[in-house]
Amino acid sequence: MIYGKLPVVFLSVMASEKSGSTNSIIADYILNHMDEVKELGIKEIAERCHVGTGSVSRFCRDIGLRDFVELRELLNTTDDSFESHSSQESPKERALEYGKKVKHSIDLVTKTLSTQRLQELCRDLRQYEKVALFGLLKAESAAIHLQGDLWMLGKHVYTNVSYDQQIEYIRQAGNDSLILIFSYTGAYFDYQKENLFKSREKRELPRIWMISGRRKVFPEYVARILGFQSLQDQAGHPYQLLYVAGLIAQEYGRQ
Repeated sequence: MIYGKLPVVFLSVMASEKSGSTNSIIADYILNHMDEVKELGIKEIAERCHVGTGSVSRFCRDIGLRDFVELRELLNTTDDSFESHSSQESPKERALEYGKKVKHSIDLVTKTLSTQRLQELCRDLRQYEKVALFGLLKAESAAIHLQGDLWMLGKHVYTNVSYDQQIEYIRQAGNDSLILIFSYTGAYFDYQKENLFKSREKRELPRIWMISGRRKVFPEYVARILGFQSLQDQAGHPYQLLYVAGLIAQEYGRQ
C-alpha cells in the first residue's frame, strides 16, 4: 500500500499549514495517536488538542471530509503499514536489493511510456503560457522537480504544496491554462466529492493531463493521460514520477 486517504490529507495539512495552526495541531495529534483516537469522540479529541469542537468540525471540512463521522470511519479503516523490500541480513545486501527494485521500476517506465504522448504533452507546454504542476506528497516532489527544470529552460510554471490550494487553482482555471497532475496511484481527484467545475461548459475548462502509473477511469475533465506500467509499490514511488518529470524536461528542451 502507498497511502490511504487519511494519511494523504493529514500529511498534506502538516506540509502546507503554518506550524502551530489549529489544523496543523489537530492533524499532528491524530497522526501520532492513531490507535487511541479511534475510540475518541469529537469532544475528547478537541480536549486533547486544546481546541473547541467547532475547530475539529472545521478541520474535517477543510481536509475534504463531510464531517467528524467520516473522519471516524477513515480512522478505523486506514492501513498505514510500511512495505519492506528486502529481508537480507546485511545493509549492503538490502541496499543492493532495494536498488534493483527501484531500477526495475524505472525500466518499466522506459518500456511502457508512450513517446508520442510525451511529445504531445511537451507541445502543450510550449503552447500554453499559464501552466501549473500539481501532486500530493511524494508526487508533489516530481512537480517541484519539473518546475525547476523548466525554469532553467526559460519556462515559468506554478506549483503549490497545499492540496486545498491546488484544487482551488484548478477550480478557478480557464481554458487558457494547462495543468499537469502527477498521481502515482491515479487517486488525485478521488478526494473530491463535488464536481470541480459544476455547470461550466467543457470548452471553458483548463486542459488537464494526468501523469500516472495506474490505469483507471479518470474524471471527464481530464483531457489526456500520460501513463506507464507500475507495480504500485513503495519502491517505485516517487522514483517513477521523478523519472517521468525528467523525461518531460528533456523532451521539452529538445523541442
